[in-house]
Amino acid sequence: MKTCHRFTTIKADFERDVRFLRGHAERHQGSAPAKTSAKNAVSVKRNMARALNTHLDRCPECG
Repeated sequence: MKTCHRFTTIKADFERDVRFLRGHAERHQGSAPAKTSAKNAVSVKRNMARALNTHLDRCPECG
């Protein structure tokens, strides 16, 4: 599937946030902030999927 530059940018930004949150959770295992970061990483992945699907629906170049 061919995607546009905007799709790639959206995906890269979300993936960067997920990596940051997961890294924090791994470095501070067992602490309350780490558990929160792990939960937030799951939420960010869900938001990424929603944003990319919305983009695909609306973008004339991707869709």
